[in-house]
Parts: sequence; structure tokens; C-alpha cells
Amino acid sequence: MDRRKFIKAGMLGALSAVVSPSLSAFPTASSKDTAGRGVGHAGTKGLAMSFFPYELQLRHAFNLASYSRTTTPDVQVEITIDGVTGYGEASMPPYLGESVESVSRFLANLDLGQFNDPFRIEDIHDYMDSVAPGNNAAKAAVDIALHDLTGKIMGQPWHRIWGLDPSKAPATSFTIGIDKPDVVRVKVAEAAPYKVLKVKMGLDNDKELVEIIRECRPEVPICVDANQGWTDREKALDMCHWLAERGCLFVEQPMAKENIDDAAWLTERSPLPIIADEAVRRLADVASLKGVYDGINIKLMKSGGMHEAYQMATLARALGMKVMLGCMTETSCAVSAAAQLSPLAEYADLDGNLLISNDRFEGVGIVDGRISLSADRPGIGVVRI
Repeated sequence: MDRRKFIKAGMLGALSAVVSPSLSAFPTASSKDTAGRGVGHAGTKGLAMSFFPYELQLRHAFNLASYSRTTTPDVQVEITIDGVTGYGEASMPPYLGESVESVSRFLANLDLGQFNDPFRIEDIHDYMDSVAPGNNAAKAAVDIALHDLTGKIMGQPWHRIWGLDPSKAPATSFTIGIDKPDVVRVKVAEAAPYKVLKVKMGLDNDKELVEIIRECRPEVPICVDANQGWTDREKALDMCHWLAERGCLFVEQPMAKENIDDAAWLTERSPLPIIADEAVRRLADVASLKGVYDGINIKLMKSGGMHEAYQMATLARALGMKVMLGCMTETSCAVSAAAQLSPLAEYADLDGNLLISNDRFEGVGIVDGRISLSADRPGIGVVRI
């Protein structure tokens, strides 16, 4: 019996108590609900999906080595069966190559109404892949909503369904983007509750940023994300040694993802772990990165959701690689979904919800800088606010 069937069998009583035999009719993809939102195919039986665009407003400009932005396009998804609703989300920073239009088009082409069992997550993923390749953020939105829905039906959060110990959840870092010195100082002050700071790098002022942080908080560990901004492996190695002397934990994606030989060269010599980010998206990428990087950064918007992210973390650990859980700028919906996996990770960078001013949810908590998973909120652990 596979894991999905085992979970279903074990929770059959809970399922029958929550979902009644009768199902309402739902509108089709071409219609609009009373809020003017796009509504996915549903039919008269099965899963009903609705979705709508929701632009995320950033508290500060998000500056990386290659671009800057103050908003992030986003699509919110809801999947319902017989009065129980699961929430999902697709967040689309520019480098992913998806947009509100592409996500909405993909979602509108789905016929989830053919599925009257929300526990068929693997089958639904196979179906989504048959509709169109790629579209990972759009598929993640559906996947997250399905996990939220099934967790609510079972009355359990997903970290418990997976058998994970919440006390093993790591501290999460708080991101300090590339910016002017006075703005960096403001950001560091805002990050006072956090025990790890993540520093974005890739320009000529990398060392200056670290020195400012050390001036403000000399004791706090840092991690570094170059976002493919370093181009010379010798200089990258020198920087890794310099960072190691200043309390750095690891370096994330120092050079271009295509530059496999230099990444492997740096990983072999660096005093700090080198973690892949842009170089890894889905499960098929993981095994080939063994020996090239020390670990991988798993993000739901890249992996297609929680289902594959769990498999990626399991495989990476089996290969002796470190696991990091990251996020985009997202609401607490997607961040809390990723947090359900956090006991599997050595590192976490789940602060995307803290970087926006218009969160729609209350979700995962941070206690003394560490991820705090609730046993009382089923599914992905969020409530609408």
C-alpha cells in the first residue's frame, strides 16, 4: 500500500465526517464568481477551483544583482469540495518566466471537476503535466491548495501527516537586499527578532554590506546569496574565505547555474557549504548536482508544490546533501506550506511573507527566530484575515 492510500485508509472516518455524499454544482472556467474572480473548470461533481490575481506590495524595494522591484505578481487559488476549502498561491518573480496571464491561462484550462477525490494528488499532478509542461508556479498553487484541503479533511497539519518532528524546524533567516547603507541599517533593525540574516550579493559593494551588518549586529550569523552574480571562481573562493572569518554559514548560488565546472571547483575548495538555488528546480535536477554543490534550496514555486518538494528533500538527504527551504515574496499561504517541510531542512529562508505589506493570511509563527509549527491548524496551517 502506497503512502497516499495508507493516509486515506487511516483517516477514512475523518473524511466521511467532514465530506457529505452530496456535492453542489459549480460554475465553469468561463464564468466569474460574485467577486469577479476567474473560476476554474469544476463540472457538477468533484473539485471546484477559483483563482484571481493579487499583486504583492513590498515593504522595501527588493534589489538583487540583476534587477530591482517593489511588487511581485501573484495569483491566489482556492479549491473547494462540499464546503471545505483549501488555499494555494502562485508567486511569480521575473526570473521564473511565468506571469499572471500565463498562470491564469493554465489554471483556466484545467478540469479539476473530473476528480471527486482530493487525495489523488499524484494523479492530479500527472494530469497537470499532461495539460502543459513547465508552469511550475501555477502547478504549485494547485498542489498547495490540495494539501491544505486534504489536511483540513483529515484534521491534521501536514508536518504531522508526514511524521515530522516540529521541534527540529530550523531558524529562518531574514533577507537584507542590496541597498544604500542607511537603508541596510533600517532593514537590520527591523530584523532584530531574527537569529540569522541573509545578505544578497553580486555587486561591487558586497563586503561593505557585510561590514554594515557586523557594525549593527556583530554576533548574528549570516548567510549569503549571490544570485549568480560572481563571475570569477578565484575571487569567489577568496570571498568565501573572507566570509567564513565573519560568521557566514553558507553561500547560495555564487555563479551562473550553467557554470557547472566552476561550481564544482568552488564547492571542493570552499570553507563554506555551497548551496544550489537557480541551478535546481525539480526532482529530476537533484541527483546530477551531487558533487557540484553541497546542498539544494527547495522552493515550492520551482518544484511545483509540496508533493515534489518532499521527494526532493528526501532524495537530497539520502545523497548526503544539505537541504534548504526557501521562498519567493509570497503571502503566508505559500510560506506556511513550505514550513510544513522545515523539520527536514538544515537551513530555512522563509521570510517572504514578512517582506510584504498586504498579507491575506495568518500562518506560520516565528518564536525566538525559529519556525514554530502549529499542531492546531490543519492543512498548511493558515487562516484568512
